[in-house]
Amino acid sequence: MKSRLLVLEDGTVFQGIAFGSDKASQGEVVFTTGMTGYQETLSDPSFYGQIITFTYPLIGNYGINRDDFESVSPSIRGMVVRELAKEPSNFRSDMSLNEYLISKDIPGIEGIDTRKLTKIIRSKGAVRAFLTEADADVNVNDLVATLLATPPITNHVKEVSPKAAYPSPGRGKRVVLLDFGMKHGILRELNKRHCDVLVVPYNTPAEQILAWYPDGIMLSNGPGDPQDVTEGIETIRELIGKVPIFGICLGHQLFALACGAKSFKLPFGHRGANHPVKDLRTGRTELTSQNHGYAIDAESLEGTDLEVTHVALNDGTVEGLRHKKYPIFTVQYHPEASPGPEDSNHLFDEFIELMEAHAGKEKQHA
Repeated sequence: MKSRLLVLEDGTVFQGIAFGSDKASQGEVVFTTGMTGYQETLSDPSFYGQIITFTYPLIGNYGINRDDFESVSPSIRGMVVRELAKEPSNFRSDMSLNEYLISKDIPGIEGIDTRKLTKIIRSKGAVRAFLTEADADVNVNDLVATLLATPPITNHVKEVSPKAAYPSPGRGKRVVLLDFGMKHGILRELNKRHCDVLVVPYNTPAEQILAWYPDGIMLSNGPGDPQDVTEGIETIRELIGKVPIFGICLGHQLFALACGAKSFKLPFGHRGANHPVKDLRTGRTELTSQNHGYAIDAESLEGTDLEVTHVALNDGTVEGLRHKKYPIFTVQYHPEASPGPEDSNHLFDEFIELMEAHAGKEKQHA
């Protein structure tokens, strides 16, 4: 067994056992609290450029299967676990987690104190780190200096968004899905409702989107700081008031910025499948799947045409918005789950109803 180091930018060093790829890697270390769903997590494009720490102690016990991916290729920089299951046991398993990470050239480290690492992230915020082999040539001070001198990534969405549009045909409502780093679960939910979906790159102009005569527009999740996605913000600004819009995660943030609100970086983000969110419209609380490092500043919503519809019960941050004049709503969390829970799956039905109601009004005015 090879030894591997996880070196944080503050100089903290964790030594553990290497698994996955042999390459060294650099990225932002974050933690996720999900007890299951590691396959969906590692393939979620919203984790682009990050090293994921799993707080649940045993990861890999049911292997990797063909059905539970949220993207074609994972874009994470590494994985940190307390214990890696060497021999998965599940009837759907096609390979072990270790074999999959080797095939995708992603390094991992096991056997470290993930609770200590999580406490560091909770107190200091997400930190950058190196994953590297533990040998005599490693100079920790040099690695820390490199981390501190490396500028932050700003092209997250460009790296994970498709380069060209592609269809996912159906015979129902036509939806143009603006892909900022889409999880496949979103597309599955639209397909389940027979939508005729056209997935387009993040920088597709509003004029081109409207030329496809959509019944509605979906703004997908994605990675990084929403303020970096200037093309997306401008496009959304031009689409407001034209057709119904439903935004998820990064799509929610970009919509808010397009309406004049502001975003900020959370200390350590919301990542996991057990985050309680209260729907202010109904008073109902739902458990949600989340993966984001930024949020919308509630005070910045004053003077805009937006109202808050959902809030996080853990920290009171904004989790949902609705436009006061136009048929648009957004949520910060993932109603498609993947991994679960599926408490908020009904929001896709609300989107269908919103498109149908808008189409009815258009006919009345024709």
